Amino acid sequence: MAIEPAAAWRRLLAWFSPSFPVGGFSYSHGLEWAVEAGDVHDLASLVSWIETVLLHGSGRSDAILLAEAWRRTDAGDVDGLVTLAELAAALAFGRERHLETTAQGAAFLLAVRSAWPAPLLDRVASALEEGPAYPVAAGAAAAAHRIPLAPALEAYLHGFAANLVSAGVRLVPLGQSDGLRAIAALDPSVAAIAGAAAEVGLDGLGGFAFRADIAALRHETQHTRLFRT
Repeated sequence: MAIEPAAAWRRLLAWFSPSFPVGGFSYSHGLEWAVEAGDVHDLASLVSWIETVLLHGSGRSDAILLAEAWRRTDAGDVDGLVTLAELAAALAFGRERHLETTAQGAAFLLAVRSAWPAPLLDRVASALEEGPAYPVAAGAAAAAHRIPLAPALEAYLHGFAANLVSAGVRLVPLGQSDGLRAIAALDPSVAAIAGAAAEVGLDGLGGFAFRADIAALRHETQHTRLFRT
């Protein structure tokens, strides 16, 4: 039986808040290189960059992985979840992307289990030998706490987009009002990907946000860096 809707939203607001201790503030997902290269230089280009990542890049793939992790956890298929975690880690594009998703995934599981323990989530954590990719951890936690998939997807993607906006505000730099405008402008993309990912299986994985992937690789050798990725 699903958790009461208002309680589910309160839990999701806590889990995907910028203050939740996953260290999200230290990752830019390659955006730092995009700013240095001039690809992102104002509000419009920041929104365009993040929208592309959401619709055609890792945002979309993460949403599909989260949905599949939710389904496997909901079914009690811990072995299947372990296989999914291995796939998600292998899909990380480059060393920094792998660090970003696994470090946040490990931190997320640790924090959720500490404050919101659940027997099924303990089984999941003990079965995973290393930190799972962030969307896999998020999907497993949501299912273990009987939070419906749809709001879990929306909350995760909103947090993902908001973190990139926050990085852009610091890097370009932009004002806080522009940051809010960016979040508002990205809302339709968040809703679209959340809705689509709930219906698409692993066969739908893939993307073509090549410039964002290149940015993540180039960031590894960027001379001056504020962010870990």
